[in-house]
Amino acid sequence: MKFALQINSSPYHSSANLTAYRFATTVLAQNHEILRVFFYHDGIYHAFKTANPPDDEFSLFKSWRELALTHRIDLVVCISAAQRRGLISENIAAGFRLGGLGQLLEATILADRFLVFG
Repeated sequence: MKFALQINSSPYHSSANLTAYRFATTVLAQNHEILRVFFYHDGIYHAFKTANPPDDEFSLFKSWRELALTHRIDLVVCISAAQRRGLISENIAAGFRLGGLGQLLEATILADRFLVFG
């Protein structure tokens, strides 16, 4: 089964972000596919390359990047939401890319299931 995910809240705003990450790792472990993760609204804060949580905390920033690299998942950050919040292309972490709502729409068309977190 193919999944597309949308993340709407900032990394530490709610438990929805960790739930989304755990959902992604679980479905991948069951040999399903994550086509794209679209970071929208405050979810764009996952893509800041300067984010540096304390060493003793779980890092969603690094975890999404590692998961995407390992499983070839497309991590798309909404360009409009990013611009509104001051995230410019120079500040986007490796593994993430800027995109628009067209990429979100495409993911919902190509996926068997589309889930929104946050």
